[in-house]
Formats: sequence, C-alpha cells, structure tokens
Amino acid sequence: MTRGRRTQAAELEVRLLREGIIESRHFVQAVICDNRGRNLLVAGSAETATFVRSALKPFQALAVTTTGTLERYGLTDRDLAIICSSHKGTIEQVRQAFNILWRADVDPTVLQCPVPTGKRSRLEYNCSGKHAGMLAVCQQRNFPLSSYLQRSHPVQQLILQKVAEHLRMPAEEFISARDDCGAPTYFMQLGQIASLYARLASGESLDMERIVRAMTHHPAMVAGEGEFDTELMRLTEGELVSKAGAEGIQCIGRLGEGMGLAIKVMDGAKRAKYAVAIHLLKQMGWISPSVSETLSESFMTMSSVTRLEVAGELSML
Repeated sequence: MTRGRRTQAAELEVRLLREGIIESRHFVQAVICDNRGRNLLVAGSAETATFVRSALKPFQALAVTTTGTLERYGLTDRDLAIICSSHKGTIEQVRQAFNILWRADVDPTVLQCPVPTGKRSRLEYNCSGKHAGMLAVCQQRNFPLSSYLQRSHPVQQLILQKVAEHLRMPAEEFISARDDCGAPTYFMQLGQIASLYARLASGESLDMERIVRAMTHHPAMVAGEGEFDTELMRLTEGELVSKAGAEGIQCIGRLGEGMGLAIKVMDGAKRAKYAVAIHLLKQMGWISPSVSETLSESFMTMSSVTRLEVAGELSML
C-alpha cells in the first residue's frame, strides 16, 4: 500500500463525565483511508501499530469465499455472517455455527477454540463461526483438520496470502501472534487496517462483496442484539459495514465509496471506541443525526449521572 508522509495529528480524547465533571479519560487514534491505500484523515498517527484482533474476521472469511467452499457445502449468507462474527453465544448463533460443521461433515469436537467460562460447548465461544469456516475450508481442500490453527497450516497461509494481496505486501513481512481463540492475528499499522476496510467496502471484489452483503443483511449474526456492530449496520441499512476487535479496535467501511475507518483506543477501553466511532461517523456525514442520536443514547449515555463525550477531530494529512 502507499504510505503517506509521517504525520502526527492530535489524538482524540474520550471523557467520562459524572454530572458534568471529568472522572476518567481515554486517548484514541483513528485513520480514514481509501481503497488505493492512501491515508486521508488521521487523529494521532496512521503508523501506529496494533493487533487487528477480531476485526480481521471478514478477511479470514476470504478463505471460504475464494475456494468454492460456500458452493461445495451449500452455505448461505447467514453462515458467512456467523463466520465473520464475534457472537454472544445465543442459541440461534450457536446453531448457525454448528450448521457449517454439519454441512461440511466435520465433527464439532475438532473445534479448538476455548469453551467460554460457565458454558459447556466450544460452539458457544464468540469465534466459533470463524473456526467452523476454517474447518470447512480444510475439509473442502483435504487439509489436515487437527492442526488448522498452526501458522504454517495451509488454511492459515491461505488467509495470510489474501490479506497480503489486498495490502500489496509480501506475506513474509507480517508479524503474527496467537489471538485469544488460538488463531493467528496480525500486527498492523492503523492505516493498513483502514485500507483493508476501504477495500472491503469498495465493491471491487465479488468475494468481499458477498462478505459485506452477508454481514449487512444479517447483522444480528455478526454480534447480537444491542451490540454496536449489529445496531450500526441495522440502522444504516447497508451503507456501513462494521466489525469490532478486542483491546479498543473498531473498524468501519463506507460502502460504495471505498473508504475505511480504523480506530484504536490506546488503553483498550471498549466504551471509548464506540463513542469515537459515533463522533467520527457524525463528523464525516456517514450517519444521519437521528442515527447518531439513537446510537449515542445506547453507547454514550452510561447511566443517569454519567456519560461520554469526545474531544477532537480528524485532520487532513
């Protein structure tokens, strides 16, 4: 990708106000990029590096959409949406993840994601859809099932190659580490992450377009009722694709315009990334005032006496 000159803009600041008095602060960096890899707007630095975490899932799903796995096993957009999800483990979501394994004739005991605390099944883990998708690809390609999470495994190498192609980088340059679910995640610059989401939203690739359609048509599969990704995609009716990641990662693509937004809360606070996303989406005109108000009521009003506010704007490079 094309990297802009090294520029440091002011970070955004999220403040928790208790009856109008500042109680806590979070500092946030953000980048908006186009699908040609150009960093357009920034708060902080586009070169800030972080693990992409679960915001990688739509790109891990490329292993499913580019190999004929969907067609081989008759998987639907609902299946593809749960593959991209960080779900809540509801009965509906668990059944959808199981459906992928059932259609691919893979026993659920092969799953290697953790069993959530207080639960009984790996299918209830928030990444089970992603793991089911990887196993379906393995079954379709006759890859080994037992080692599917190893970085050297063909399915992980396939995913890495797809990400590298979209960032126009050699695959060997990527730094990886194990995510909490056991699968590899990658250490990237915020500008690179924003570029991926710009590509996802651009409509240039039929494989990514199908992923976007699945996520935006079935937002309840991607996160769950009351969750930010689900509510944002539902309220914007297919104009935005949204995927959160742990440790303060939030990514959003503007469909049809080939623009992507990547947010990183430096202390990893979940509440701050949603506040910044609403603030920036409103600033960019990507959401209407009514959508902004609805989201703010859910994600910026913490209680009857506490609320979040965001100080700062994106700056042009």
